[in-house]
Amino acid sequence: MKLYYTTHSVDCEKRWRFIMGGYIMDLTLVAGLIIGITATIGVLMNGVGIKFFGGKNRSEFSDQSARLQTGWKNVGGKK
Repeated sequence: MKLYYTTHSVDCEKRWRFIMGGYIMDLTLVAGLIIGITATIGVLMNGVGIKFFGGKNRSEFSDQSARLQTGWKNVGGKK
């Protein structure tokens, strides 16, 4: 009788490990999809917001940077 109990408990432990492995795999997959989809939607919505709701000052910072750097001497690279 004890031999049956020992074999049975080992079998249950193997099944439990198999089930938990599948659960962890599913959890990881779903978490990765949620994070990836959220990041993608964030980038897309940011682009849409800038394009449609950016107004006339859309390139304000890059224009200011270009104005500030006019007349500077180029440094580095090949001449």
